Amino acid sequence: MAQYGILVYGPAPADPMEIPAEYEKALETYPAQVAELGATPVTGFAFQPSTTATSVRGDVVSDGTFHSTNEVVSGFFVIEAPNLDVALKVAKLNPATQHGGGVEVRPLFVPPDE
Repeated sequence: MAQYGILVYGPAPADPMEIPAEYEKALETYPAQVAELGATPVTGFAFQPSTTATSVRGDVVSDGTFHSTNEVVSGFFVIEAPNLDVALKVAKLNPATQHGGGVEVRPLFVPPDE
């Protein structure tokens, strides 16, 4: 099966310690929903709040995220899915999409010789 990275976006500063109880409950049921679609969660992580970010461009190191926006990357996870259509169904079920955030889906790169 193909692997897809799913970037989770939420309102800044996206503090994982301050998520509403209903969001947390939705996160608990999410892996079962993913499995029902024929996909498998591989791994996932939440980031510390965006206020802890440090950005690097060339030799310049700056406090904060690259872009000043109201929405930041709050975490990511990787799934295995039969195809992009299933990966998108998984993404649509992500609790962030119903709680003021969104997700971005990208196929993971696999070198041609693998």
